[in-house]
Amino acid sequence: MPLQGVCWFLCCRQGFSLLGRDYGEKEEEESFELRNKEDLTPNGRTPAEVTVSQPTCTANGTNGHTISQSPVKMKKQITEENEMGLEEEPELLVKGWLLREVRGSWIKHRRYWFVLSQDSLDYYSGPEKGARRLGTLVLTSLCSVIWPDKQTYKETGYWSITVYGRKHCYRLYTKHFNEAVHWACAIQKIIDTKSPVETPTQLLIRDIEENKFNPEVVEHIYQHNPILKYTQGPLYAPLLPFPYGSLEHTYHNGKGYGSVREEAVKLFNCLQQLELVREPVPIIQGVLQTCLDLRPLRDEVYCQLVKQTSHTPSPYTAAHLRYWQLLTCMSCTFLPGPNMLKYLRFHLKRIQSQSPESEMDNYASFISEALEKTKCRECVPSWDEIQMLMNRQEMLCTVHYPGPGSCQLYISSHTTANEVVRRMQEKLGLQDSKNTFALYEQNALWEQPVSGSALIADVLTSLTTKEAESTSQWKLCFKLYCLLDADSISVDSIEYFFLFEQCHEMVVRGQLPACEEDLQALAALRLQSLMGDFSMHVPCPPLDELFPGHMLETRVLVSLSAAQAMPPCQVATQSCPTTQRFPTGLLAGTLWSHTATAVQKQKVELDKRLRSRLKEESSSVMTSILERWKGLAGYSRRDSMAAYLTIARQWSGFGCTLYEVDFYISSTGSFSQKLWLGVAASSVSLYKQGESEALESFPYGQICSYSVSDSNTFRITAGDRDLMFETTKLTEIIQLMNAYFSAIHCQRGKGEDPDFTITDTTEVGFRQLVPTPTPTLLELPSHPV
Repeated sequence: MPLQGVCWFLCCRQGFSLLGRDYGEKEEEESFELRNKEDLTPNGRTPAEVTVSQPTCTANGTNGHTISQSPVKMKKQITEENEMGLEEEPELLVKGWLLREVRGSWIKHRRYWFVLSQDSLDYYSGPEKGARRLGTLVLTSLCSVIWPDKQTYKETGYWSITVYGRKHCYRLYTKHFNEAVHWACAIQKIIDTKSPVETPTQLLIRDIEENKFNPEVVEHIYQHNPILKYTQGPLYAPLLPFPYGSLEHTYHNGKGYGSVREEAVKLFNCLQQLELVREPVPIIQGVLQTCLDLRPLRDEVYCQLVKQTSHTPSPYTAAHLRYWQLLTCMSCTFLPGPNMLKYLRFHLKRIQSQSPESEMDNYASFISEALEKTKCRECVPSWDEIQMLMNRQEMLCTVHYPGPGSCQLYISSHTTANEVVRRMQEKLGLQDSKNTFALYEQNALWEQPVSGSALIADVLTSLTTKEAESTSQWKLCFKLYCLLDADSISVDSIEYFFLFEQCHEMVVRGQLPACEEDLQALAALRLQSLMGDFSMHVPCPPLDELFPGHMLETRVLVSLSAAQAMPPCQVATQSCPTTQRFPTGLLAGTLWSHTATAVQKQKVELDKRLRSRLKEESSSVMTSILERWKGLAGYSRRDSMAAYLTIARQWSGFGCTLYEVDFYISSTGSFSQKLWLGVAASSVSLYKQGESEALESFPYGQICSYSVSDSNTFRITAGDRDLMFETTKLTEIIQLMNAYFSAIHCQRGKGEDPDFTITDTTEVGFRQLVPTPTPTLLELPSHPV
């Protein structure tokens, strides 16, 4: 009987040793985690070895979990196969000659006979019976295969496949593409049939989950497994399983990442550095950036942080609280997987019960609440946000609105744009408005609406990044989004001021079609509303803030092109080929250089004349505007705004949002023209740029569907007609049309009768439309396109 017990113990140790090799820890003694001198027991064995080397005996006395039954059989089988010759091989799947890359040799590739079985990939000196086995790569669920690619074929003339194992990496080459694909498919199929490999940490987490209502058993598991507790030593392998040679990091090679397994070990070293540095924010930001780029590492970092916050020798020191601060930032940035989330919640409750009314208790409570709200972030938290999270505080956000006004709001890492819009409406008294509002990212030249579900913390971080990359200043603005009822806006309300300011923005951008006299009148009214009555002592704003500058440029370019003929050198260049005018010879380069210099001088002179004419035209227009301004003496700000909007409303498309699109006349995608697509409260219209009359309008009641065909193509189906556009503002158009349709449905739900109707069959949103079998020519009234 004692002999049988010794045999059983040795078998368990041998079995676990094989499991350790399958998992792939990287240490001289093949340990799963760390070895400290102080952790050694009197018999020279670490406590981790006692539990881990006997996976069938757990703390609760029940049968434990094993990684897989196949590796033990696999090792026995491979050992027997090594002793056998090639003639005694079991059932083989694929075999044949392949070239293998050999490192450290003057011969780059060597030819071997490869044999694929259910458990391994072996190679021999030849196909004959009794050939010597030269190497074996054991196949487990953590192995991975890189398929053949054209780039390698272009460089080497061979199709290559790469097989990653725990200890070995085989780079194999063949002349034939079909043969390479056949090998890759066969190896991948074997890998897919293998049972998932589980690490000791996963097994212990499962034991804790099964015994979470038995505190004594849980404490016993922690006491006898240092792998679950805080350590000052290094980590030699990840706590969770990752594929060998995983390709998930290749898209970020430009950022200097290695394999996922290597990055997991590096991250633990970064975590330990938190205890030593004076300023932890850069390390925290770096860890979060790595987790953002390499998604599989998120659960690993959570697992490492739970480990480093369990059974800490000095739990109340500032150095130890750094782990809690990073855990707080992680909980507000990434949500762990389901199994890790259960383990994390259990850990937080355990800490709260062990250390009530402590700083750790406060962090655990904050993290528990954050996990209920966290959505995956698009950006890593900024420096300011990380500092606020470390102190469990909220950030102060400045939101601008049309004009010089702004509001400051406190936000958390979970605050969305819709929440900020609602709070701004309450703060400005706009809750009862029939129109809808939105937030915009804005600078002096560009603006874009923010999606309602977007996190404000991400938006602020992106604005900070944009400011660093450019010289312009970015800000977050609160503006009118869907103008559903302009007539109901009170003249004395702030909403009326919003309408006035946003209308003027459209005028300056050239998106309000009007004659020059009306545009000069609008500029004069703008000055009267801003400055009051005319005065020589009041500085005027620049012309580009009052009048659309592109009109002046167009006028000057047209006049210059009409007054000046094409330069003679340019005519000569177009009429004669270069080879005929400048034959090869000693003076060829000199003649060409002289001509290029002359063309360059002409271009400089033309630019000077253009700037001079622009200056003259600007002075003339500004003089006319000032004369009109003098005639507005006595107008109040309210009267000026009302007169301004009265002129603007003369345009039939007032209130719509214009987008520049390429409109395809044929549904096959040919014969396009640049137009304006106007999205309004009641219809979608097409305008020729600069003209006030719509080419054609499509009320929402006639629109059957609207959708996205590809990354830049937008399609509207109205009745039996398909309209196809190409635009860079695809997402904005879809969001705005969705908002209008949503507002229409809300009005119908409240019993209100909108001025237009939509059919119940209207299909809304992103949908792939089936292309029409026969292209139809779209006929537009009044203007040929």
